[in-house]
Amino acid sequence: MKIGLITYNCAHLKTEQLVHRYLQNEKIKVINLYALPFRPRKKRKILFQHRPDMSQSVPTESLSELSKVNFQKWDGSENISECNDVFVIGGAGILDIAFANGKPIVNAHPGIIPMTRGLDSFKWAIYNNDPVGNTIHLIDNEVDKGQILQIKHTLVFTTDSLETLAQRHYENEIDMLANVLDIIQCRIKPSGIEKPATMRMSNEKEAKMIASFDDWKLNIINSQNS
Repeated sequence: MKIGLITYNCAHLKTEQLVHRYLQNEKIKVINLYALPFRPRKKRKILFQHRPDMSQSVPTESLSELSKVNFQKWDGSENISECNDVFVIGGAGILDIAFANGKPIVNAHPGIIPMTRGLDSFKWAIYNNDPVGNTIHLIDNEVDKGQILQIKHTLVFTTDSLETLAQRHYENEIDMLANVLDIIQCRIKPSGIEKPATMRMSNEKEAKMIASFDDWKLNIINSQNS
């Protein structure tokens, strides 16, 4: 099996973590890295950093020093379907899916679709008193609306802080993507009310989210145990 891992042409922690996991999978014979140009976002004030700093890694190109790993700079439009059996999004903005020529493109969304779509899903789930979880889905022409392959709720414990929960949530995302070949044929029907895709959370709402965390935690724990 040949995996095409879409990423950025810069240091990218999630990509490094996925490459190391894929190298442990005997089914995966080749890992092709396709590195998009990275355009840094304007820095904005946030009250809680819910994901690791992706720059704390080696440059993506350095991963090609590993056996079975190839690296190519890519503009997002070149058809690269012949070299790969399945594509995984390690890092990318919105892509034109024509590059895959119908082959599956798998993405991890850090929210439970269709309840939590868009940006800052971890924070919005807590703010809206919804469960936190990750969704593995296929990419289509709509944002966070492709066929769902797997949903996994992030377990919450009484001793959790925002930091410990966010770490577990991110680790689940990596683990789910690392095992993509086990679920590539799965199909799950979405449940729950579809909500509009969210934007970045404002500092005002972020402060309310942080203040509501303990009450949210108790509600989620009660629902886990019911």
